[in-house]
Amino acid sequence: MVNYFLYRIFQSVALSLPLKTAYALAVFLANVYSIFAFRDRKAVTENLRVIFPEKSRAEIARIRKQLFHNFAKYLVDFFRFNKLDDEYIKKNIRLIDLRHFDECLSEGKGAIVVTAHLGNWELGGVVISMLGYPFLTVALPHKSKDVDALFNGQRESKGTKVLPLGNAAKGCLKALKRNELVGLVGDRDFVGKGMVLDFFGKPTVFPLGPAVFSLQTKTKIVPGFMLRNKDDSFSLIINKPLDYSPCGDEEKDLKAIITSYKVIFEDYIRRYPEQWYMFRRFWKE
Repeated sequence: MVNYFLYRIFQSVALSLPLKTAYALAVFLANVYSIFAFRDRKAVTENLRVIFPEKSRAEIARIRKQLFHNFAKYLVDFFRFNKLDDEYIKKNIRLIDLRHFDECLSEGKGAIVVTAHLGNWELGGVVISMLGYPFLTVALPHKSKDVDALFNGQRESKGTKVLPLGNAAKGCLKALKRNELVGLVGDRDFVGKGMVLDFFGKPTVFPLGPAVFSLQTKTKIVPGFMLRNKDDSFSLIINKPLDYSPCGDEEKDLKAIITSYKVIFEDYIRRYPEQWYMFRRFWKE
């Protein structure tokens, strides 16, 4: 209940202040938080060292600091969804290669939009919905029902449909049959039934969902990312659909499909490490 009231306070502050002022306050609070957040700071540092073993401690610390700042801004953006409109999108978001969505939808099988915990994936989903695309996403439920309702209310306020992780398979398959876009975050397994693959040279578990849905429905997977620019505008980048023909061996097919977008994740995370929000030790021995 405490977290719920804190989120409500943060939302009220984010909505009441001008955006730049809200960002400045968020960065200040992030600096204060990072002083005491020993566990988060350590986890982020360890993750960055795996990605950049060649970088110095000072370089890692600089990226980590910017990561905390960007995540604070991410929260401001999330709590300001009520203020989003077409004018904001026109002024602040560069739309890159949305034609890939149109091409997939023209085939009548929908598309699986796979992304990582990179940039502002929540904003990306909302903007896709506001642009008129039928969009459904899967979200990890919060332990608190009040917090869960608050977060899903934010996501659904602009037309995005939300299904809870763990009970979403049927809903996703139905959405694809209706020729809709299904958004899935594919860089972290939350259910413990994924596939182990190397990620930045170390083994980790990837969720099977995107690849399983693609094989079952013959739907294309489209990697997409909403990235923050240096001036706090955004770029919504839609990559071309993965080009893969199943061989009939399910395990080999799943591995090949996941590897295809895993490589894309690695490329984007290397380029935008300060926007990969992973506040837990990602790789375990």
